[in-house]
Amino acid sequence: MFPKTLALIDDDQDYTEFLAEHLRALGINVDVFLNSNDLLGEVGAYGYDFYVVDLTLPGIDGINLIDLLRRRTVVGIVVVSGRLASEAFKQVVSAGADMYLSKPVQFEQVALTIEAVQRRVGQSNSHDASWTLDRRARQLIAPDGSRADLSDIDMSLLRCFIAAAGEAVTRDALRACLLATQGGAASDDLSATIYRLRQRIERATPLAVPLHAKSRVGYVFSAPLTQIG
Repeated sequence: MFPKTLALIDDDQDYTEFLAEHLRALGINVDVFLNSNDLLGEVGAYGYDFYVVDLTLPGIDGINLIDLLRRRTVVGIVVVSGRLASEAFKQVVSAGADMYLSKPVQFEQVALTIEAVQRRVGQSNSHDASWTLDRRARQLIAPDGSRADLSDIDMSLLRCFIAAAGEAVTRDALRACLLATQGGAASDDLSATIYRLRQRIERATPLAVPLHAKSRVGYVFSAPLTQIG
């Protein structure tokens, strides 16, 4: 079992090119970032299903990057680095990485590690992972029971995601939902509207919010989402 999407953050251009090619051949959609700040500047920086991180990076270093990622997501994080394991392993684990591989390492070993971590993470997140839109209470109920209060615009967006049943919803479709809602946002304000919804949910629960940007498409709510009321 491999993740659908993966961010590869490493400043060794030749290495990342060939590793990305190997992983794509396994059916993984890989985006490469040679600088950690390039990743963090992306709208969907925290929306990948998996991260492979080097420790010595332009921008913020790998340890701090892992710490940032772990604050926002529960997906798999594997470190592949030339830094000596005896020096880095404790820091890597403390920051929240799932596995450490020391370069040089074969691409097949990286792939097997990704598969093993993804299987474990998927199993640990599979229980009671559904989110529920309570239409009467106008709240989103997280898997841990936390409730986030929602605006009319939030409700409209979440109904779009429910109708999509886990598939990505295009920006045009989401804008249409917003414009059809009383007090809807302007068509050029979709990113800000999604951001405010994420912030509202994050204030209510420590769980990672499964609302992610889908490159060149729109947005997806990647966890099971149902409605009541």
